[in-house]
Amino acid sequence: MSRQNHLNNLTTDLPEEGSSQVVKVQIRLREMILAGELSGGTRIAELSIVEKLGVSRTPIRAALMRLELEGLLQALPNGGYAVRTFSERDVADAIELRGTIEGMAARLAAERGVAPVVLAEARECLHRIDELLSEVALNDDAFSRYVVLNEQFHGLLGELSGSAFMGRELERVASLPFASPSAFVVVQANSPQSRDMLVVAQDQHCQVLDAIENREGARAEAIMREHSRLAQRNLREAVRNPRHGQMPGVGLIRKRSRNE
Repeated sequence: MSRQNHLNNLTTDLPEEGSSQVVKVQIRLREMILAGELSGGTRIAELSIVEKLGVSRTPIRAALMRLELEGLLQALPNGGYAVRTFSERDVADAIELRGTIEGMAARLAAERGVAPVVLAEARECLHRIDELLSEVALNDDAFSRYVVLNEQFHGLLGELSGSAFMGRELERVASLPFASPSAFVVVQANSPQSRDMLVVAQDQHCQVLDAIENREGARAEAIMREHSRLAQRNLREAVRNPRHGQMPGVGLIRKRSRNE
């Protein structure tokens, strides 16, 4: 039986309340990892998690398996799990993969045409981002709203493509550690150029939607691939600039070595 099937059976066998506990434990453990409470390489002891979170071992075991599937944990040869670390190249490759899949989704949307209702939803999302960026500077609340809207627009690419398969692949790649569209946007929050960078990203959002509407498949794909390069830039900034050390999860990323 595969690990995924075992996880499905383990979760299905739990009562509804138990399944809810698995999700809560999963979220709490993820927060602990990204906050550095469980540092890279740390072995996860089930009993210590039982004591810390006050839940039984069954939902903890299921949550640990889910976090392995997410890529935040790795299974150890002798049993148990340890917190993974990631090379800068690992994260850069994940971001590039997202850009490739988003580019394909944009091309399919342009070539196949888009339902007017979905196109209108995407336009409304970009209109709300424009309203945020019309301000000279973004406060914390505005920046948080930008992150939500940015995630929403990227999530709509699956619907725009008209392919349920592409939608699932976009969700899968966005769930990879540090590969989500807003994973490194927070790096810009306190930067003097923060609003300028978001304006550039928004211009690319608008360009790709225009390309989709005008049935320009190759152009739409190229724009989304280029769009992912902004995330690559933010990754380099997060890893190299000490003032971003408190950004969630950055401590798990190893700086690129000369041999990489």
